[in-house]
Amino acid sequence: MKIAIGNDHAGPAYKESIVKFLESKGIIVLNYGTDTEGSVDYPDFIHPVAIDVATNKVDLGIIICGSGNGAAMTANKYKEVRAALCWNKELTELARLHNNANILSIPARYTSIPQVLAMVDVFLNTKFEGGRHQTRVEKITCS
Repeated sequence: MKIAIGNDHAGPAYKESIVKFLESKGIIVLNYGTDTEGSVDYPDFIHPVAIDVATNKVDLGIIICGSGNGAAMTANKYKEVRAALCWNKELTELARLHNNANILSIPARYTSIPQVLAMVDVFLNTKFEGGRHQTRVEKITCS
């Protein structure tokens, strides 16, 4: 499995923990995030993740910013991307089960690292249910 990760200045510590977690599971990580807390523009670090997901260069993506909103909005500009803003395991599970989310958007300022690692584990291990949800997912993309 291959995952792309990107973050702004709110997420270097989160990214570091997530990358260690993923690599411990043998997952290849493409790191597009900043490693410092100096102010940066989140779209610069989110677009590469969304492009990798949209072009199937990676299986899934993880994006991190302060609220998770700007990151999710940026990623969701891509037709093939379904980025879900999640702040607990339950939302993460539903995003995969019902929405076939392919990018997890994490709000660093509203979650803890242990909480996020649990969310990432759920994100990796939950499969899309399909069925009635497939038709709904097909209706998400405009044009």
